[in-house]
Amino acid sequence: MLTAEVADTGRPDRVLVPTDLRRLSERSDLKGLIRFAIHLALIAGGAALVAWTRGTWWVLPAMFVQGWFLVALFAPVHESVHYTAFNSRWLNVVIGWIASVPTLINSSFYRLFHYAHHRHTQDPAKDPELAGPLPRTLRDYVVRISGWGYYRSRVDVYGRILRDDWQDFPYIPERERAGVRRSVAAMLAVFALVFAGWSWVDLAGPWLYWLVPLALAQPILRVMLLSEHTLCSDDDNGLTNTRTTLVSPLVHLVHWNMPYHAEHHLYPSIPFHRLPQTHREIGERFAHVAPNYFETQKQILRRIMGRP
Repeated sequence: MLTAEVADTGRPDRVLVPTDLRRLSERSDLKGLIRFAIHLALIAGGAALVAWTRGTWWVLPAMFVQGWFLVALFAPVHESVHYTAFNSRWLNVVIGWIASVPTLINSSFYRLFHYAHHRHTQDPAKDPELAGPLPRTLRDYVVRISGWGYYRSRVDVYGRILRDDWQDFPYIPERERAGVRRSVAAMLAVFALVFAGWSWVDLAGPWLYWLVPLALAQPILRVMLLSEHTLCSDDDNGLTNTRTTLVSPLVHLVHWNMPYHAEHHLYPSIPFHRLPQTHREIGERFAHVAPNYFETQKQILRRIMGRP
């Protein structure tokens, strides 16, 4: 339970006192490794399902399930760049980088991109997540949810980084640029080698078990990300500028409790396995707690269509 109603920090949205924050911020290598092992087991199970249904129409839903587990690798990458997936810094760096390769997130780039998002949440001039405009038409919404913009941006962003063009990345300090460039080059090389080697063994393999599943399930992640701040306050109040979404235990398992996003945004030092407890303690203070992702998407679509 909370030891005080409001922490004396000078900011009304800092509702945890230091003792509570330290308690909730305890990290664990064991819990992180167990969750990552579960995630790898889910991906292996999804691959087995694809193999079992290969050659039938049932392969399409099997690929969608496999794609869900693959796109959810965003969650351990997200935790790792905060150094909260594991207690050991090296585990966060190594596993975060490995988990980022299949979906081309690149943890080295994403760490700096995401830190800027946390520092300047909802600031249209400085929050890099607001660089692309929010959907204003139904077509914009469909394109955004499809994930097409994500894949197109990967080509553009990594092309610029490899060309040493940092003009549009002010959140990447000069001292970090060489490391990010090496990381991106290594990621693309590993991606290409895995694709080429797998194709040599099984020409259809990378498409059936990896790339097409990613494309099929990308909308799951896009819906989750679009729900996090859209229609929330455009200020630095952590109690009103971020949304938590209530989901099933299975979704929390696959996505490392990421739907507790308001709790995470307010206190990024709290690891994934302590977010449920954090929600129980301070969740009622948040302005935006959605009953599910469908409800938030309905609100966004009503706004797009000009309906109250």
